Amino acid sequence: MEGAVWCADVLLAPVPARRKDSNIGIIVHSYEASSSADDALLFFLILISLFSSLHVTFFASPSPSHKKRAELTASASVTSVDLTASEDKYMELLLKQISVSYESMKLFMSEPATENSQLESLIALCADLHDQDAAQLELKVIKYLREHTCSESGFLLLVVPETLELISQVVGSTILPEEVRFPGLWSCFAQALETKQPMFLEHIPQDRRAEVEKIVEKPVHSFLCVPVACKDSHELIALACLVNKSNGQRFGDDDIQIVRQCFKYTATVLTSTLAFQNERKLKNQTQALLHVARKLFTRLDDLTKLLREIMQEARNLTDAERCSVFLLDQDSDELVATVFDGISTNNKEAQAEIRLPKTQGIAGHVATTGTLLNIKDAYSHPLFYRGIDDSTGFRTRNILCFPIKDEEGVVLGVAQLCNKKTGTYFTTFDEDIASAFAVYCCISISHSLMYKKVIDIQYRNSLANELMMFHMKQIPTEEVTELAGKKIPNIKKINPVFDQFVYPPRSLAETQTPLACMSMFDDLGLSTRWRLKRDTLARFLLMVKKGYRNPPYHNWMHAFAVGHFGYLCIKNLKLDDLLDDIELLAFFVSCLCHDIDHRGTTNSFQVKSQSVLAALYSSEGSVMERHHLAQSMCILNTEGSNIFENLTSKEYQQVLDLMRDIILATDLAHHLRIYDSLQTMATRGYNKNDPKCHNLLLCLLMTASDLSDQTKSWNNTKHIAVLIYQEFFSQGDLEKALGESPIEMMDRERACVPDLQISFLDNIAIPVYRVLAEVFPEAQCIADCVHENRQHWVHKAQLLKMHNSSAQTMSVQEIIALGEEEEEVGSHHENS
Repeated sequence: MEGAVWCADVLLAPVPARRKDSNIGIIVHSYEASSSADDALLFFLILISLFSSLHVTFFASPSPSHKKRAELTASASVTSVDLTASEDKYMELLLKQISVSYESMKLFMSEPATENSQLESLIALCADLHDQDAAQLELKVIKYLREHTCSESGFLLLVVPETLELISQVVGSTILPEEVRFPGLWSCFAQALETKQPMFLEHIPQDRRAEVEKIVEKPVHSFLCVPVACKDSHELIALACLVNKSNGQRFGDDDIQIVRQCFKYTATVLTSTLAFQNERKLKNQTQALLHVARKLFTRLDDLTKLLREIMQEARNLTDAERCSVFLLDQDSDELVATVFDGISTNNKEAQAEIRLPKTQGIAGHVATTGTLLNIKDAYSHPLFYRGIDDSTGFRTRNILCFPIKDEEGVVLGVAQLCNKKTGTYFTTFDEDIASAFAVYCCISISHSLMYKKVIDIQYRNSLANELMMFHMKQIPTEEVTELAGKKIPNIKKINPVFDQFVYPPRSLAETQTPLACMSMFDDLGLSTRWRLKRDTLARFLLMVKKGYRNPPYHNWMHAFAVGHFGYLCIKNLKLDDLLDDIELLAFFVSCLCHDIDHRGTTNSFQVKSQSVLAALYSSEGSVMERHHLAQSMCILNTEGSNIFENLTSKEYQQVLDLMRDIILATDLAHHLRIYDSLQTMATRGYNKNDPKCHNLLLCLLMTASDLSDQTKSWNNTKHIAVLIYQEFFSQGDLEKALGESPIEMMDRERACVPDLQISFLDNIAIPVYRVLAEVFPEAQCIADCVHENRQHWVHKAQLLKMHNSSAQTMSVQEIIALGEEEEEVGSHHENS
């Protein structure tokens, strides 16, 4: 055989000519120099030498293509024997057997090398998982999987076993700024969670593949998801996801095996790292709760500030967008919210206080059941009320509502969190934190309420001492007996026009007013209808009269004038056809009691001066009105003064509730809040069957009665103005003494009385009587009288300008006296 060369592909190329001393050259390319396949090759060549007397020599040289590989050249030279044809054929067959055997041996030896290489990579990966940080661990595992499966991207979805939530912290080579949570069973990964089997792109419906593309932020043409389970419990701990295999190939069983092999060694490290991370997170949250507790317990002196602090800390702990806190009013069985978080509506009254029935809505459900409620989709929940969202423009996506309970399980209130900012909904971890936080909320709220009760008791004791020293003395029995023993005169005996709107009640002597009140009770039929004892009514009226102080305007005569106007309304406007008997009783009594113990100062002054009254009532608003109500209740609770003693318990509670609403309605701020509703009622007409109309009408009548001095003749009204501004200017002087700057109305040095009166009539009084006249056409004469008085004030303002006089340098009496002589002369000529 002239020569043959065995090339890298292990093919034998024989040469036909045979000569003595011919050579056989065998060259083996690209094999591991240390491979035992070399030994097999040597063994076969030795066999050749035994059968053909060949002299075999070997040498190795470095491979130019790979540093760790070499090329082995084996040459055999025939030195003395000619090869016969049969030997030559035999030699060819032998060489072919050597070729095949060597190739098989080389293939066999290469497979363990690949496996060893993967194991070495896995060992290196496991050795590198020492960060005790789940995100870093995920990053390294994903990198390993991408490299060994030739994937473009990948991500791990950690599984929360209790809820099957999926958590994404790392995508590709990027750690997300905030972890992303979403419900696994509602996602395109549901099949993998339910079956615990691998899934490919074709297993995801076409319309849901965008979910994967959203995660990796690129088009997806191939996809593999392999569930990873815990070795012991077989619970899923993660979904390993790979995206876009290189060269447009699809993922297959080999890739699944690589993923499973990886987590066979890394799953334990992953679970322990997650457990460590959760413990660390829990520790941080516990420290945060302790910090929150310290902050809450510094707000016990102010419940409003405490509730704001609770709302803020609840938002911070759960990363919520908004929070509301409702306290349970045990008396009315309602949930009450007085502090709001970001809510802005056109209804100012709604912002002052929100009351919800205990059984209504999500907050009501939690308050009733005492159990936490985690709503992932608010709009699909049957208890969610969309009206607030519609009025505010805010959109509620998800809600976590939890009860605030004491150690006995009694619900004090509920807190409602809206819209998780770093996830699609609130998690079980948020639920745990909220439940722990609720304990601190309960303790702080309970202590705050208790602290307020203690402070209130102190203030009430102080106030009671003051009242006792001033005027709350027992009415002498002889005074009660004298009044009760007098014959109650007929209304017409007091004055022929006593029951008409033109009658000025201030013209009656003050000493005759208690008996006149008894006459009004009798004339309205209240004494008979409600079985009022004469001596009880007499003591009550004397106590009420004595309960008024003696400021220039807000004194007993003002109360009598208001009560008289209320009497006129009941009698002349036929209110008994529109209101219930008990409402008429409550209205008339409220007119007499509505300003008891008035100090001659406004609500704002009480707050600014930090008075005892402000300390008691400022948190609820309407400081003086609440004090008047409290004093009214005090008189009713005095022995022998309870005119409601013969009412049933239900009627008694009803009349007290009505008095509360009616007396609080004397606050003009309250009137302005409900004015639009009053106009609506006047336009649509009064509906006797609508309780809301009853309440609105009572409030309207009370305000009209309170301002009734403006409905009398000019001779009466101008003198009332003197009394009003005398009281206003006294308050202004007090404010100046406190270093405050009073408003123009209260400042004797800046007030222009005609202009102020015109403004008051235009903005307050005239609208009140206009609405009253729309509801009751019989009241048009009242509205006309108010307009006439306005014209007098306009005339006074004109006279000031004509005389170049400054209202600031003139007293109210001097301003009113301007032009009075001319008016009297004109009036005399008209009469003659």
